[in-house]
Amino acid sequence: MISREEAIELLNKYLKDEENLKKAVAAEAIMRRIANRLNRDQELWGITGLLHNIDYEYTEENPEERGSLSYQLITGLLPDAGVNAIMGTNYVYTEYVPVRSIDKALIAIVSLIKLIFKIIKSTSSQKISDVELPVLYEKFKDTTYIELSDQKKIGLINDIGINEQEFLKISLDALKEISNEIDI
Repeated sequence: MISREEAIELLNKYLKDEENLKKAVAAEAIMRRIANRLNRDQELWGITGLLHNIDYEYTEENPEERGSLSYQLITGLLPDAGVNAIMGTNYVYTEYVPVRSIDKALIAIVSLIKLIFKIIKSTSSQKISDVELPVLYEKFKDTTYIELSDQKKIGLINDIGINEQEFLKISLDALKEISNEIDI
């Protein structure tokens, strides 16, 4: 399996937008925490989170290709479970149906990161330190603030034995821990 350092090099080769890089590192941090909570392989889950959107800047205009291009870029670098989870984030267009815990966790995490970054941008400081769990939970429940499809994707976390409130706390704590690293 590819090392974290090699994964970072690969990300920097394919992602140039700073926010996309921050979201990749955020996904890694949360995936590691969820893996730890479920007693799963933290390295595999972390690297999978890190590389989940490696093809985004190349497929932004063609979302039907997202996941398939990632598949080409990372096959052989990650075990099949990681590759499949990444393809599963775009299950509408890929042939992979997300069924495993790693698949569902990654889908939930991607949608939650989108919500958290939106909340961060709405704070005066634009820092994760000013995002409190009750506010995050309130925004998660507010369908005028979050798209219903993202809310449902976040809800997939229930399928792997973690309730939404615990998931939001785990995720917020993970991002606060790495806030200096990704400047949020």
